[in-house]
Amino acid sequence: MPMLIHFNANDLRKQADASTKRFEQGSPISVLDGIFSAVKDDIDCLPYPSKSATTFFDEIRPVEKDVVCVSRLQKCGVIFIGKANMHELGLGVTGNDTNYGTVRNPHSIDRYTGGSSSGPAALVSSGLCSGAIGTDGGGSVRIPSSLCGIVGLKTTFGRTDMTGVVCDAGTVEVASPLTSSVEDSVLLYSALAGSRPMDKLTLRPSPLCVPNLVSSENSKILQSVKVGKYTEWFHDVPDNEVSNTCEDALNLLCSTFGCQIEEIILPELEEMRTAHLVSIGSEAFSDMNAHYQAGKRTEMTLDTRASLALFKSFTSADYVASQCLRRRIMYYHMEAFKKVDVIATPTTGMTAPKIPPSALKGESDYVVSAKLMQFIFAGNLLGLPAISVPVGHDKQGLPIGLQLIGRPWGEASLLRVALAVEELCLKRRNRPSTFYDILKT
Repeated sequence: MPMLIHFNANDLRKQADASTKRFEQGSPISVLDGIFSAVKDDIDCLPYPSKSATTFFDEIRPVEKDVVCVSRLQKCGVIFIGKANMHELGLGVTGNDTNYGTVRNPHSIDRYTGGSSSGPAALVSSGLCSGAIGTDGGGSVRIPSSLCGIVGLKTTFGRTDMTGVVCDAGTVEVASPLTSSVEDSVLLYSALAGSRPMDKLTLRPSPLCVPNLVSSENSKILQSVKVGKYTEWFHDVPDNEVSNTCEDALNLLCSTFGCQIEEIILPELEEMRTAHLVSIGSEAFSDMNAHYQAGKRTEMTLDTRASLALFKSFTSADYVASQCLRRRIMYYHMEAFKKVDVIATPTTGMTAPKIPPSALKGESDYVVSAKLMQFIFAGNLLGLPAISVPVGHDKQGLPIGLQLIGRPWGEASLLRVALAVEELCLKRRNRPSTFYDILKT
C-alpha cells in the first residue's frame, strides 16, 4: 500500500520532539498539536519536493516554501508525516499510479481507493493519520473518502487559500480536509479556512463560522432543515444498494430530528457534466501545455497522456460555451436552494471498483470514472461546498458515502447536518481490514 511518495524520518522526529516539549511544558499550541497529518503530493510542504506523482515535476518547479494551508496547520502544531500518493497530476479518479504504485483500499486491498487524493484517503482510513489535506477539482477529496469510508469536505471555491498548490490557477479546485470524523473535519477546516486577498475582493466570501457541535439547540435547528432530493437522479446508479443505503440514512435523519425531504428537479445534469469536463480539462491543459510541448509528454503515464490529448482537442469556443452553461446551471441550483437548505445524493454511483491485474501497468477506464464522478460536478463547476459522510456498507463490506451539497459559503450548516448523519449511522460503520491503532502501538 504505497500511501506515501515522500517520507523523512528525521524531519518527523524533529516535529514530534518539538510537540512533546510543548506538552511537557504545559503549553501545547492548540487541540491539533501533535496530531499526525499528510498532504497530497500536489501541495508544497518543505522539506519535500512536489511531483504530483510524476517522475519529473520537481525538476521544473522547485518547492521554495510551504503553501498557506500547510503553514496554517503547522502554526497549530500539526505534525506532517510526508507527501501522500495520488493519481498523476490529479487527472484521474481511481488512484491508479504506475510511477509509485497504486494505493490499495484499506477495506479491501484488491480495490481502488478512488482519487485523485488516493494516498490521503488511505492514510486516514487505515488509522495512520487523523486527517490529511487533499485537493478537489473533480471529486478528488469526496470520491476517495466515500470509497474508503471516511469524511471528505470540499469547501466553497475561494474559502481556502490555494497559493502554492500545483494547480492553483483554475476555477474548479480547492484544498480541503479528509478526516476520520465530522468533528475532525470541523477542526481542520477551522484551521485551514481563510481566502486569499484576491478572492476576498472578487468572491466576497461570507465570514467564516462553524457549528457548535455540542449545543443543546442542535436538535431544534435540525428540525427546521429541508433536504432536497432529486429522486430520479438519486437512484440512477448501477447498484441500487448504494442509493438505497443513502436513502435509509436520509429517512433515519428525518425520523429522528424531524427534517423534511423536499423533491426537487435539477435540469441539464448531462450538460453540467460536459461543462465541467471542458472547464477542468482546458484549465489543466493550459497549466501543462508548456511542459507538454517541451517534450515532457513522453515522461507521463499513458493514462495522463490520453487525458491531455482529449483536453487538447477543446477549443476556446468550447470553454466559453461551458462558462455560459455554468452560469445557467448555477441559476437552477440557486433556485433549488430557495426551497431547501442542502441537497443530498450518493457520493459515488458505485462502491470501490476492483483493480484489474493488468491495470497495475496503467489504465484508462472512462466507464468506471463516469460512475465514480456521477454526483460530484456541482461542487466543482459551481464552486458549492459539499461533504461525503460514510453511511454504511454494501454486501461485500465496501463503504458507501452520502453526499450533502450546500449553498455558497454554507459550510457551517453542511457540517451540522453531516454530524447528525454520522452519529445516526455510526453503528453501520466497520473498521477497515487494514487498520493501525497508533494509540496502542
